[in-house]
Amino acid sequence: MAPVRQLHAGSSSPIFSYPYERSREALETLRRQQEIDAWVGVKLRYVNPLTGGAPMPTIGACMQLLPAGFCGLPHRSTDGTVYSVVEGHGTATIGGRRFEFAPRDTFVVPSWSTLALETGADGDAVLFSFSDRPVLEAIGQLREEFLPE
Repeated sequence: MAPVRQLHAGSSSPIFSYPYERSREALETLRRQQEIDAWVGVKLRYVNPLTGGAPMPTIGACMQLLPAGFCGLPHRSTDGTVYSVVEGHGTATIGGRRFEFAPRDTFVVPSWSTLALETGADGDAVLFSFSDRPVLEAIGQLREEFLPE
């Protein structure tokens, strides 16, 4: 049940500021509490606190930490994703092509293109990303494939 009158009537999250310090702290907590995922490292998604869904009806957002020396396995998805590098350096292999990344770089992974992420031994990398995942989930077209080595 929900109240008849709500203060927030829109379909987007009433919270539109997710401070980086809290996101970074959450990533560190997850790193300590769970195994590092072989494909994505440590990844969290931003949520609308009222619905548990994406912050906006058509755009999903995530933050992920790639530990120093991470060599991620390839994966692909039907959502197209834009990445922004917040911290660190590494390599994104997209559709078989390698791209070096550094802070403030942006790169795009088109729909169904294979992605593998790596970092050097010198430090962690943190990536922010957003995609059209909520739309594809809503219409039943989201597909993902996590490939072995």
